[in-house]
Amino acid sequence: MVKVGIVGGTGYTGVELIRLLIAHPQVEISVITSRGEAGTKVADMFPNLRGHLDLAFTEPDTDVLAECDLVFFATPNGVAMKVVPELLSRGTKVVDLAADFRLSDAAVWQHWYGQEHACPEILAEAVYGLPEINRDKIRSARLVANPGCYPTAVQLGFIPLLKNDLVDTSRLIADAKSGVSGAGRQAKVGTLSCEVSESFKAYGASGHRHLPEIKQGLGLVAGNEVGLTFVPHLLPMIRGIEATLYAELKGDFAELQNIFEEHYRSEPFVDVMPLREHPETRTVRGTNLCRIALHQQPDSNTVIVLSVIDNLVKGAAGQAVQNMNLMLGLEETAGLKQMALLP
Repeated sequence: MVKVGIVGGTGYTGVELIRLLIAHPQVEISVITSRGEAGTKVADMFPNLRGHLDLAFTEPDTDVLAECDLVFFATPNGVAMKVVPELLSRGTKVVDLAADFRLSDAAVWQHWYGQEHACPEILAEAVYGLPEINRDKIRSARLVANPGCYPTAVQLGFIPLLKNDLVDTSRLIADAKSGVSGAGRQAKVGTLSCEVSESFKAYGASGHRHLPEIKQGLGLVAGNEVGLTFVPHLLPMIRGIEATLYAELKGDFAELQNIFEEHYRSEPFVDVMPLREHPETRTVRGTNLCRIALHQQPDSNTVIVLSVIDNLVKGAAGQAVQNMNLMLGLEETAGLKQMALLP
């Protein structure tokens, strides 16, 4: 059994991570920290865990965390970077579910996240944790930056197009929508039920924090800087992301289905659906799957890619477990074989 710790286990991502790790056949959760809830039984805060976990939240203690094989940070942006250097120096591997290590340029990170980076010297070592493009690097990594939820759905939809030089990379469009759980568990007026229900809106249209992350990832695949318009939206539902992606084709649409199917043939968590299907967020709810489908409208040179994920699983906790499995030499799919919940 491998010993893991979780720093910041009181949010939606934290409880989803706990749920997945409890079911993992080779993992023992040894510590879950929370400054505000220290001493509280985890199952008292999250009754769905009752009978499955007998731990209480504790104050963060680097000495205790350093005894783990791997530590997850499910904390706000800016927290992990203050502790990670010490854990790495003591031989503990880290998966950060926040954004502290996703951007390779410290100045760009500071611009988008409004604070100075605490350990810019470690950014070059951090591996971006999208297994579908970085699997080999993740296997040998000490520190993995777990991708954001929107970036996961958007990049998985675009990658085969860019890798095969099939589209104009200067004119990519990502129109993405997320459930309210993506905003976190803290109380905010804008995410109250009465504020969100019976409504639908865009946000961050002038520039969202996930924009530089997506552009960085797509640029590495394309081999050049990409031009991307990314607009997120808030949906009145709890879980799920749907990304509708647009790109101008250089060639013929007819071969795209085969190209996507071949590209993702060996990927355990990407499902390329039949041509012109419409993937639904409910078909991936609670799973680590990304489902993708291709479309083209009559008399148009635009390819439309539909991509859906569960923002809390493939978009966060599930992908973190997938990265842990790779980093610790476990079966990549271990603990992640759940089917979606319907209805």
